[in-house]
Amino acid sequence: MLVQDSGQAATPIRLVAPDAVDAWSSSLTDIARAWIERAGFAGRAGQSAWLPGSTGEPEVVVVGTGDGAGIATLGDLARQLSEGDYRLHTDLAPEHRRRVLLGWGLGAYRFERYRKEDREPARLLVPPDDAVVLDELDAVHWCRDLVNTPAGDMLPHDLEREARAFADACGAALEVTTGEALLERRLRVIHAVGRASVSAPRLIDLQWGDPGHPRVTLIGKGVCFDSGGLDLKTAAGMRLMKKDMGGAAHVLGLAKLVVSQRMPISLRVLVPAVENAVAGNAYRPGDVLQAYDDTTIEIDNTDAEGRLILCDAIGLARGEDPELIVDFATLTGAARVALGTELPAMFATDDAVADGIAAAGRRAEDPVWRMPLHAPYRRLLDSKVADLVNAPETPFGGAITAALFLAHFVGDIPWVHFDVMAWNQRARPAHPVGGEAMGLRAVYRYLEARYGTAGGT
Repeated sequence: MLVQDSGQAATPIRLVAPDAVDAWSSSLTDIARAWIERAGFAGRAGQSAWLPGSTGEPEVVVVGTGDGAGIATLGDLARQLSEGDYRLHTDLAPEHRRRVLLGWGLGAYRFERYRKEDREPARLLVPPDDAVVLDELDAVHWCRDLVNTPAGDMLPHDLEREARAFADACGAALEVTTGEALLERRLRVIHAVGRASVSAPRLIDLQWGDPGHPRVTLIGKGVCFDSGGLDLKTAAGMRLMKKDMGGAAHVLGLAKLVVSQRMPISLRVLVPAVENAVAGNAYRPGDVLQAYDDTTIEIDNTDAEGRLILCDAIGLARGEDPELIVDFATLTGAARVALGTELPAMFATDDAVADGIAAAGRRAEDPVWRMPLHAPYRRLLDSKVADLVNAPETPFGGAITAALFLAHFVGDIPWVHFDVMAWNQRARPAHPVGGEAMGLRAVYRYLEARYGTAGGT
C-alpha cells in the first residue's frame, strides 16, 4: 500500500537501469558487490535484490528499470517484500516518479471484503509533493472494489448507496429517479430493461462544481448483473456479469479523482442502474421501446441492453448542452475480439479530443485505442418497424455498430465512448486479476490538461 511520508524510518529502494549497473556497483563495498553479482542483478525490468550493509544485514532494496521506469517497475514489489515501510530514492522527474509510486499501489491492491489475507503488504512512503498519487490510487481502488463486488451486494440500490455516500462526502447534489418515476421523466428504456429485477431500475444523477464552469458529463453503464434477459446467456457467458456495471464504476472513480483535485468544471455524472433479469414482466425480443428523445427502438436481442439504458442517459445529458460527454461501458464482446481484454476501445466524434485522450493515456501508461465510427455501417441498425434496431443481424463489426447506435442520440455535442473490459484476466505488474480501471486515468489526464486543477483537498 501507499501511505503519506511523515519522516518515519524506512528501508530505501533504489532504481538502477541496465546501463548504469557497472558504474553503480563500483561504488559498493566488496561484500555488497559480490552479493549483487551472485544474485545476477543486471537492472532488467522486474529484477530486484536486497543489498547488504556493512554488517551483512539487508539494508537497501535495488530494483531494475529495464527500458525505463514506469508503472510496472514496482508493480509486483509490494507483494514480494516483507512487511514494513520503504522509501523510494530516485532522481526521476516528478511525472515519472509518480507513475512508479502509483505502480506500487496498484500492484498492492487487494479485494478483502469477504476474505482477509494473512500478511499485510509492504508500505511505500509517498512524499508530500506527490500526494496526488494517493488520490489517484483511491479513485482506481474504488472502481476496482465496485467491479469486484458480487451482484448480490451490488444491485441498483447498492450502487445508489455507494454514489450517495460519495455525494455526501464531497458535497455533491444527488437526485435518483426510481421505478415508475422513470416513466414520468420519459426514461422509458431504462425502466423497460430493469423492471424485471427485484431491485428497481433507477437513474443516478450526481452534480458537482460551479454551474458557471465548463460543463462535462460522464455517463456509465450500470448493469449490475446481466443474465442476458429472455435471450439468456450461457453459464460461461454469465459467470463474470457482476462486472457489467464496470462503466458506472469508471465514471464514479473518475468523478472522485476530479473532485479530489477540485477541477474547475461543472461535473455531471449519470448512471442508469439496472439488473437485466428474467421474469414475467421482462422486456422481450420484438418489443418496440421509445427512448427519451422519442426515437423508437425495435428489440432484436435483450442481451444488447447496455446501449439501451445509455441512450436514455445520453438524451437527458443533451438537454444541458455540455461541452463534452464521455461514457464508459462494458458494451461488446466484439471490442475484445478486436483489441483483446487489456486495451479499451475508444470511439469519438471530435478528432482533437480523441487525440488528446490518446496522448494523455500514453503519458499516464493507461493506453486506449481509437476505433472508427464507420458511417456506412449505420444502415445495419435500420428496422422495418421502428427508427432503429438495438442489435443488427450481422455478427460482424459489433463494437462499431454499438457505438453508432449510441451516436444517434448524441447530436452535435463532442462525445467519447469507451468500450472496456473492466477486468484483468491475467496478473501483470500493477494489474492483479479482477476488476480494473481502463482509460480512467487517461481521461483524467486529458481533463486536467484541458481545464487545470485547484490542487488536492
